[in-house]
Amino acid sequence: MPERVEAVRFEAGQLVLLDQTLLPNEKEFLRLEAVADVWEAIKTLRVRGAPAIGGAAAYGLYLGVREVPDDVGREAFMAKLTEVRDYLASSRPTAVNLFWALDRLVGVAMAEPGSDVASLKARLLAEARAIQAEDEAMCRAIGEHALKLFDGVDAVLTHCNAGGLATMGIGTALAPIYLAAERGRTIRVFADETRPLLQGARITTWELDQAGLPVTLITDGMAATVMRRGKVQAVIVGTDRVAANGDVANKIGTYGVAILAHEHGIPFYVAAPSSTIDFATRNGDAIEIELRDPDEVRRLGGRQTAPAGIDVFNPAFDVTPARYVSAIVTEKGVVTAPYEVNLRKVVLGE
Repeated sequence: MPERVEAVRFEAGQLVLLDQTLLPNEKEFLRLEAVADVWEAIKTLRVRGAPAIGGAAAYGLYLGVREVPDDVGREAFMAKLTEVRDYLASSRPTAVNLFWALDRLVGVAMAEPGSDVASLKARLLAEARAIQAEDEAMCRAIGEHALKLFDGVDAVLTHCNAGGLATMGIGTALAPIYLAAERGRTIRVFADETRPLLQGARITTWELDQAGLPVTLITDGMAATVMRRGKVQAVIVGTDRVAANGDVANKIGTYGVAILAHEHGIPFYVAAPSSTIDFATRNGDAIEIELRDPDEVRRLGGRQTAPAGIDVFNPAFDVTPARYVSAIVTEKGVVTAPYEVNLRKVVLGE
């Protein structure tokens, strides 16, 4: 397996995060012990990618209650746990893994009514570690399923970053690239730069270059030409949330890439951990889309590139309708249309 950089880990009582806002120029790890610092890291994209956000939030929830005295009583502890859960949930609105991980830990605590506070804290940390272990296994399983779709594929296009730095394993969309390399096969990645925060340019290219894997950087506006010239045979992206009907929320610009792939007869695949599938959300219209700071668009690389007061529309995500999605690849298998039926069948076993 090519070497990868761990974005999230918990050691010596600290949550250790690779500060992805500094890439590609600096490789710096944050060591966090306060829940406020975890909230800030999620909010400001120091940690990003739905699975990595979920894992960081789980550890953050534990850190937020770790110092609660063991003798406060269960009721007071649960009140504090709920308070920290709600605080961390306020950091970002779109990635469903954030809420899934937080609610999973709260559920574990609620399911053990006879436990004392010290035991509950130990149980929360164990559950956060379990989420990490499951995420590592999930990434590899998605990679195995996705690689079967890549027969005859020499190059793929991806948007944003859904590699190891977005998860606690080898990634989702990039997992088949790592597994192919592990087996002596080369698949080149064409990475959209992903404006306005350049996750493709700053993070995807850095990650793949660090691993010694072939990657070609393109601007977002070059994707159509790359497809028309036959330089890629598939598109694969990650996702922050999948609605019950197969609509996919992912980094802004994904919708346009999906339309281009459809126009050029290129399959458009979505790598989606089952934890990102939100059966409670009927379709993509119901997904809350995060709006971010206008200066992310007005400025580039710290320099003003537009008039300071100009109006800006800056959604962090868009929704790709299910009709443009060739398949959704989960750790439990490949799902194809009709998604309303088959997502439940593959993911829930219904």
